[in-house]
Amino acid sequence: METLARREFLKRSALGSAALVLGFSLTPEAHIRNLSGAEDASLFNPNPFLHIGTDGKIILMAHKPEMGQGTFQSVPLILAEELDVPLEMVEVRMAQGDEKYGNQSVGGSASVKTSWMPMRKAGAAARQMLIMAAAAQWGVKPEDCSTDGKGNIINGLVPQQTVTYASVAAAAAKLEVPKEPPLKEAAQFRWIGKETRRPDIPPKCDGTAQFGIDAKVPGMLYASVERAPLHRAKVKKWDDTRAKNVKGVKHVIACERQAFGVTTYGVAVLADSYWAALQGRKQLRIEWDNSGIAPFSNESLRKQARQLAQTEGLTDHQEGNVAEVFAQAAEKGYKTVEAFYECSWAAHAPMEPMNCTIDVRENSCEVWIPTQVPGRVRNELAAFLNIPKENITIHCLYMGGGFGRRLFVDFMMEAAYLSRAVKAPVKLIWTREDDMTQGPFRPGTFGALRGAVDAQGNPLAMEHKVIAPSISYEMFPERKDLSKVDKGVMEGISEHPYRFPNFRTSYIYQPTTVPIGWWRAVYSSTTCFAHECFIDEMAHAAGKDPLHFRLAMTGEKHPRIRTILQILAEKSGWDSLPKDKGKGVAVWQFFAGMCGQVCIMRKDSEGKPVIEKIIAVIDCGTAVNPDNVRAQVEGSIVMGLTQAIKDEIIFKDGVVVQNNFNSYRLLRMQETPPIEVYIVPSTEPPMGVGEPGLPPVAPALANAYFALTGKRERKMPFVMGA
Repeated sequence: METLARREFLKRSALGSAALVLGFSLTPEAHIRNLSGAEDASLFNPNPFLHIGTDGKIILMAHKPEMGQGTFQSVPLILAEELDVPLEMVEVRMAQGDEKYGNQSVGGSASVKTSWMPMRKAGAAARQMLIMAAAAQWGVKPEDCSTDGKGNIINGLVPQQTVTYASVAAAAAKLEVPKEPPLKEAAQFRWIGKETRRPDIPPKCDGTAQFGIDAKVPGMLYASVERAPLHRAKVKKWDDTRAKNVKGVKHVIACERQAFGVTTYGVAVLADSYWAALQGRKQLRIEWDNSGIAPFSNESLRKQARQLAQTEGLTDHQEGNVAEVFAQAAEKGYKTVEAFYECSWAAHAPMEPMNCTIDVRENSCEVWIPTQVPGRVRNELAAFLNIPKENITIHCLYMGGGFGRRLFVDFMMEAAYLSRAVKAPVKLIWTREDDMTQGPFRPGTFGALRGAVDAQGNPLAMEHKVIAPSISYEMFPERKDLSKVDKGVMEGISEHPYRFPNFRTSYIYQPTTVPIGWWRAVYSSTTCFAHECFIDEMAHAAGKDPLHFRLAMTGEKHPRIRTILQILAEKSGWDSLPKDKGKGVAVWQFFAGMCGQVCIMRKDSEGKPVIEKIIAVIDCGTAVNPDNVRAQVEGSIVMGLTQAIKDEIIFKDGVVVQNNFNSYRLLRMQETPPIEVYIVPSTEPPMGVGEPGLPPVAPALANAYFALTGKRERKMPFVMGA
């Protein structure tokens, strides 16, 4: 009787009974080849993103890697809109990591935003060339011709006369590509702005989608690496006798990787199966050198942050004179508020752990990798292996989540080190425990805030000091300049939409030995919590409604934020909610975009606080696919709630305590409250979608919790007690 793996069972089941009888399935290698690159002979290839083949097939390349955020659909759809063909008529393929596609990085919610005009122009130029070819064939002017949205060109002088794109593709290929083709007006869009099915969903459901962890090449060895529990520790000595006795183990070697500004060391076990590599790793006996690394804990970091908060820090933005307002507060009867906020350390915790399959040869390299940065993959490999960039082939595969973790290539460099050492293809897989404990982590962030309102409740002054490690300084030591503000840490704060006659923000650097890196919404995932909760504190000190307090402070410079607040008030029924409900609001704008949320809470039959509903309003400019926008905001809210009320990363003597989903819990489906997402209608260019929905949820929740219980939570995560 044949034994089937779960993935194989899914594939065969999805293919139907005939497939089960025939035993047909697409091998991972074949599927990867089918996805990576337009190998068909092209009649028409005016740019790297579009191919019309000799068989008439239209192929669009998805050059932005797909990690669940929808780029496999959204970016090709922009091109298809201007080409005037529906996605149902084309084949979308995942592009290889190649410089001809330009910047392929996905991060910062920038994929659609940065692809908007290039993809529109690429599609429009191709459409114009096809029209010109058809017009020449008919002997009419191009302006007398049009397209029908189905891959056909219509002769406007003889409407019944049409030709397909494929039939004029060869002639169009001989024309010069127009640099500034005419673009559609927003009112002419057929598919942009409408809900469109994502072509990556069916293969992800039926098991045929190939993620990085599915890659398989002939002759490869599997690798698993034991690394120090204490970050930055080195290998002192090790015994591999028992590891080598495990059946299937081929090599045990010391290895290293460049990670987050430092070199990380470990011992790798390579075997003919992942199981053997893992069992061999468990048999290693390693003594670590922890010298020079001071132990620390979350509590010691908090204590250090509170001490640092007593200093002035580096001024990032200043209007008026905050110090003068506080000096006169007692004399003039101002109400003042002061608070210290704490936000936890966090792991990325994607469902697919880090992995890479790589084949390093004499003067070339081929790599199969789930990455957010194909360009960085190429550059780092070329430098490390000392081989020409053009000799590196990069296969970008689906990612099982990224959240910023796959902006780093440390795990790939580790795999490259091993492949070069053993002169064979290597598939390196991190365990869940590796992923959870080795980092990089979102750094813990602290905020010292104070504010003042006058006797009538008018806002007078606000100060926000951010105390935090610097991702930029730790990642790139050569950029470290403690005399300057790390602007990344201050994102969103200095440009907040509220008007204060006296306003100051500052940054205080907190050094760390913990590997840190970008996490979904980066610093806004923490600083928004402190800032928007404190705005709420000021509203209550002023005796004002928190939402209307914000509206009153939102000036003409921020009309889009004002619109978000107004829609939130309407959709949540803010002014008519019953007195027994707790309501909280928060709004945020930063590099990724802008979003506001209202959280509504109530007490259940046992008197315990529960979230009744979350209402979100996002202004993302033109929504390419509204359904995907809603999905991204919903996902951001789930991730934001997880960081707000679930587990934090805890350090004990410098070692991470959490090592899997039992100790680093994620929000479950049954715990997720109803979520309503509203998109502000707009014809403005697209903004970010993947991150703006995350920052406001924690402060909206904390503010609602205060409104319901009278208890102000200033540390995240927090426990919602009775």
